[in-house]
Amino acid sequence: LVCQAGVLFDVDGVLLRGGSVIPAARRAFQKLLDRNNNFLFPVVFVTNAGNCQRHHKAQQLSHLLEVQIAPEQVVLSHSPLRLLKSFHDKCVLVSGQGPVADIANTVSLGFRNVVSIEQLREHHPLLDMVDHNRRPRLPVSPAPGLVTSGTIILFGEPIRWETNLQLLIDVLLTNGSPGSVYDPQLTAQLPVLACNMDLMWMAEAPSPRFGHGMFLLCLESVYRKLTGRELQYQALLGKPSLLTYQYAEHLLRQQNHGRKLTTIYAVGDNLMTDIYGANLYNRYLAQQQTTMTSTKKLVAQGTGSHVTMAMVEEELVSAAAQCHSILVCTGVYNPRSPLPSDQSSAVTEMLFHGHRDMVLEPNLVEPGHVVEDVEAAVDLLLQQEC
Repeated sequence: LVCQAGVLFDVDGVLLRGGSVIPAARRAFQKLLDRNNNFLFPVVFVTNAGNCQRHHKAQQLSHLLEVQIAPEQVVLSHSPLRLLKSFHDKCVLVSGQGPVADIANTVSLGFRNVVSIEQLREHHPLLDMVDHNRRPRLPVSPAPGLVTSGTIILFGEPIRWETNLQLLIDVLLTNGSPGSVYDPQLTAQLPVLACNMDLMWMAEAPSPRFGHGMFLLCLESVYRKLTGRELQYQALLGKPSLLTYQYAEHLLRQQNHGRKLTTIYAVGDNLMTDIYGANLYNRYLAQQQTTMTSTKKLVAQGTGSHVTMAMVEEELVSAAAQCHSILVCTGVYNPRSPLPSDQSSAVTEMLFHGHRDMVLEPNLVEPGHVVEDVEAAVDLLLQQEC
């Protein structure tokens, strides 16, 4: 079956709340399947989660939604890192939780020399001093043999924020030699690749929980306080970055037997990630239609004005004509809160939960459609596509 439309689904707040399925999700997917239990349209799940491998996420979604989902239908926040091949041979320090070192390795994302925060802590036991119970009992010296970090990859929020904040600052302010004294004369900063900018996300709790964007906010604040400079990112990945949507369209087109898609529907619950990202991509597609330029460009182009861009070494063709944003009311977005179009002035700081480096444009956080839940979103796209 060759289709004209493809669908991108966010996960948390749209299909799941923590480990529980939102009831409308199962009903929605029954409407998206044909009599042979195949999807009527190409479908990709685009989540800013990043603490697992995509085949594990596919297994989890298949089990919870009672639909067969392949790993090739999943985009995690870190998935586009496989395209940043210029970093794959460098030593990388990875921060997050879960098997982040395994996720970064050659088989998953292509990095060949990976060091975790825990490995760094073990080699430099005097660096982590906040928890008195983890301080070394006897005099120690740094263990030899650990390669200094050349690049930092922030996969997601860690469990011990104080440990990760301290060691990341140690690495940044010593240019990759955390056992050394801070260098006040540093003029260049190590490359930092950050996945998942979500300030908040929706789990089982009645209100949203801190996301990786909150950890980034803390790291940026500490770095600025100690250096007087802004922390610079080589790339910001995950929604709402353009590369994430380019990669997702690439996977949609693979399901469509390589044929071009005309329309992409992006369903999400977060104005600052799902809606901003879909609308940004829609604008980018419109520009592509008028200029017909190559998409072999810069990773986070359009995500913000302050990001140092990293080159993508693989061609990602953006060929769709449009991307429609659909906002559901089962997650981060509170239907009792005003939408951007309801405000006469610019979007307030209270509403704007986007990353520091994202350009605030009210029209980018204005959804194309607002519906009650994902079942209503599926009803809408089925109606639009007849």
